Amino acid sequence: MANRDKMSREEAGRKGGEATSKKHDKDFYQEIGKKGGEATAENHDKEFYQEIGRKGGEATAENHDKDFYQEIGKKGGEATAENHDKEFYQEIGRKGGEATSENHDREFYEEIGEKGGKSRSKNNDDDK
Repeated sequence: MANRDKMSREEAGRKGGEATSKKHDKDFYQEIGKKGGEATAENHDKEFYQEIGRKGGEATAENHDKDFYQEIGKKGGEATAENHDKEFYQEIGRKGGEATSENHDREFYEEIGEKGGKSRSKNNDDDK
């Protein structure tokens, strides 16, 4: 009989969470989230974050389709455009170009140039 009066761990957690949410506001959760993030950063290295990022990416990919990624990409692009100016885009373009040139040889650029030329030619033919 005593066992029926006991609350399950799940039920106790749910009730505790509900009580906490009634007592605290958004700032409270932001503060404890910040503290938790700082504590996690002190205890884990770059590989830890890469691994959880990879796992999260795989889980997201399993649950979402192309339209989801297009929508979040669009929203991210809009938010970035609202927060950055022309110089920002010039700088990231320069850095991207430098990184690409460090990782690729002349053959790579010839190949993508050829592909771009063919694509442009096809698009111009389609416009006629």
